[in-house]
Amino acid sequence: MSNIAVILGAGSGSRMKSEKNKMLLDIKGKTVIERSVEAFLKLDEVERIIVTAREQELPEYKRLIKSERVSFVIGGATRQESVFNAVKTIESADCIIIHDGARPFVKKEDIINTLNAAKACGAAAVGVFVKDTIKIIDGCNFVVSTLSRDTLFAIQTPQIFDFKLYKQAMSNALEKGLDFTDDCQLAEAIGIRVKTVEGSYSNIKITTPEDIPLANNILSEELK
Repeated sequence: MSNIAVILGAGSGSRMKSEKNKMLLDIKGKTVIERSVEAFLKLDEVERIIVTAREQELPEYKRLIKSERVSFVIGGATRQESVFNAVKTIESADCIIIHDGARPFVKKEDIINTLNAAKACGAAAVGVFVKDTIKIIDGCNFVVSTLSRDTLFAIQTPQIFDFKLYKQAMSNALEKGLDFTDDCQLAEAIGIRVKTVEGSYSNIKITTPEDIPLANNILSEELK
């Protein structure tokens, strides 16, 4: 048995406002997708990595990422479909590790801590406590109430699951026609409690043009 990572790289990246897929943007000499995959290639605990890609970008991904541990699948129309396409290629595993390809700065210790939590609890996700004050507003944009930051947690990736439990959650979503924006929701939908693991604020998701200089700054700090 093994732990298998699914790296999601099939998104369109429309909010980046770039002609090039954000996964192929350069950050100090390496693309975003290369850095994300390398974070998992460095771990002995991850035996295999599956990268999802858009069909037109598959040749470039294969050119950039050359490892016997890495395979590729064509992504779907949604994030969930992309994960499911990857899962269909897995016969068996201990844990499935799902990570956004747009998070190239995930730390080794955060992956390992989340993996250990998933092995103990069946499901786990890394994240950080919210720094900002969060308001609930009405349809006219007036504040209705203020939420306590003590219980607000911004979920990142990796999100890691016992593979058999994840397959149950996936089957439930397919049967009921559910489509979620993250994999924790799949687990929650069948009553699985997801353990949260406090990670790092540097584990940003590169989404908009403003994230590129931030990414360069994070990398510069890490290389000091």
